[in-house]
Amino acid sequence: MSPSLAGEEDLAVSASIIGTSNGSSNGVSNSVSNGSAPRAPHPQPRRKRIIVAMTGATGTVLGIKLLIALRRLNVETHLVISKWAEQTLKYETDYHPSNVRALADHVYNINDMAAAISSGSFRVDGMIVVPCSMKTLASISTGLCDDLISRAADVMLKERRRLVLVARETPLSEIHLRNMLDVTRAGAIVFPPVPAYYIRPASVDDLVNQSVGRMLDLFDLDTEEFERWSGWKKDS
Repeated sequence: MSPSLAGEEDLAVSASIIGTSNGSSNGVSNSVSNGSAPRAPHPQPRRKRIIVAMTGATGTVLGIKLLIALRRLNVETHLVISKWAEQTLKYETDYHPSNVRALADHVYNINDMAAAISSGSFRVDGMIVVPCSMKTLASISTGLCDDLISRAADVMLKERRRLVLVARETPLSEIHLRNMLDVTRAGAIVFPPVPAYYIRPASVDDLVNQSVGRMLDLFDLDTEEFERWSGWKKDS
């Protein structure tokens, strides 16, 4: 069953711009009494900004649920979907690629090598490739940069920013394991979406929410939509 998009709404940025008080007792004016220019207001905090890339591996529901979670958390998302990711999500879910693109703030063509996210000067807080195919893993491992996904990932590594690769394959060959070791040494985090059976899941959604929550923990974001381990609970 596909994840539900019902009830999803954009969250407005809640931070307001507050002027600096001049220290007077009434706290109304932010200009000083001697007629000098008023102080500039505090700049509005930048929303957290994360790149989400979806490749052709199975597990597109993870990418969809991740985008929904980031939207709820008011995180600015920059999305790239590969050709085979589009085909896989149509096979695995009831959603069209256009529905998934609508969940993101910005969407890029995978062949647009001049996109903002292809440059290290474009400030982002990290990138998640979910799901991450072994082909994409290999491209990132070798620094191939043959499309926007592998280029953006390469930028994350060179700029020492958070890069999470949600690897979806089993069993793993020696080549896969070598590539995982190489990207880990380069600074990426390989995140196999291993089911958390201790939560005693009642549905696939429970497992997906657990994985998505753990992914976002790596960016200091809390979905509050999954059960955390709180110690061994023994029957009395």
